[in-house]
Amino acid sequence: MQSQFLSALNELCEEKNLPKDVVLDTVKAALKAAYRKDYGNREQNVEIKLSDGANFATVLLVQEVVKEVEDEDTQISLKDAKKIKKNVKVGDELKTDVTPASYGRIAAQSAKQVIIQRLQEAERDMMYETFKDRENELINALIHRVDDRNVYVDLGSITTFLPPEHQIPGERYYGGQRIKLYLDKVIKTTKGPQLLISRTHPKLVQKLLELEIPEIKEGIVEVKGVARDAGVRCKVAVTSNDEKVDPIGACVGQKGVRIQAVMDELSGERIDVIEFSEEPAKYISTALAPSKVTHIKLNDSNKRASVYVAPDQRPLAIGKQGQNVRLASILTGWEIDILDAVELSEGASAPGKPRADKAPVKEKIAHVSELDGVSAELVEKLATVNLVEVEQLKGLSSKDFLSIEGINEDEAKMLVGALKKAK
Repeated sequence: MQSQFLSALNELCEEKNLPKDVVLDTVKAALKAAYRKDYGNREQNVEIKLSDGANFATVLLVQEVVKEVEDEDTQISLKDAKKIKKNVKVGDELKTDVTPASYGRIAAQSAKQVIIQRLQEAERDMMYETFKDRENELINALIHRVDDRNVYVDLGSITTFLPPEHQIPGERYYGGQRIKLYLDKVIKTTKGPQLLISRTHPKLVQKLLELEIPEIKEGIVEVKGVARDAGVRCKVAVTSNDEKVDPIGACVGQKGVRIQAVMDELSGERIDVIEFSEEPAKYISTALAPSKVTHIKLNDSNKRASVYVAPDQRPLAIGKQGQNVRLASILTGWEIDILDAVELSEGASAPGKPRADKAPVKEKIAHVSELDGVSAELVEKLATVNLVEVEQLKGLSSKDFLSIEGINEDEAKMLVGALKKAK
């Protein structure tokens, strides 16, 4: 009949999903430590044997048989060894039962904390190995509890924390809610595996698209880039590896059902799907949708693009608080300046037909900081929406400046006045 101790170990293995040999090794190490602490010393070579008998643990002192003893902890003389085992000879390893009478009770008390600690370490190692293989994947989670802005999620075998900066702004979380997360990295720490999970990572959108759109999962349609303002808007560039497949149509789906499913998972975040192009000018023009681009000048040396648009297209190109141009810049990898088409010289492209001129040297344009009365703080506010050049500001009204976060009425009027003086 199996002892209560070993029965408990088997239950522990099943409950924690741990290999039995790992648990047994942990218990043996703990019992060794307990024996050395109460009955022996650290130098002794001790072996633990577990059995189903009444004395579940047997302590064996392992010593080498020698002619002359130099270390009493690890060696035993041939004369003394023969008293224990008659046919022993020099060089043999002799194991002697040194189990104390009250060892079971004392060992259990002394080893308890060590066993708990070692098992926790083994459990952490298993969790690390499990989630390490799932880096850069979409994972399903159940919200365990919500404490103010602190959201704790259950991933099946571990409960972890979703930081506020990785939560979608404005999204409501509640206990029992099922959500999808992007597992960015798994870091091994002394307190267990730390999972870097996110609801705001751009790759979450890509993984959701792979889940909803078979053509992307099969590699027919490829996602070339994602630029995201979590909870508000996202731009996704796609291309097709099959001439017969329309990449945008495949992503949007009939009546928009496919892209709508992704948007619903992201609490209504708007997703613009555009077609990728190897031609920078065409790619930039498409990325700035829904605005229409008149003309584009490219500076390859610093990957900066001067994009000229008609006055009525300027608000669309820039977007609310500079969101449209910012996302287009991230998506394409080009720094984009939105300029007024009126500034174009003769020979520029006709409206609606963007053309790229590669200019080795870009014309110098006065920086906003050079305007009279403009403080460094105001320059920073304009920089957040990528409006730092005087030419970009021409034609903007006080109302336009007031739409920029942080700019008040006095600052807006001052900017309009300063721009008039700079003409």
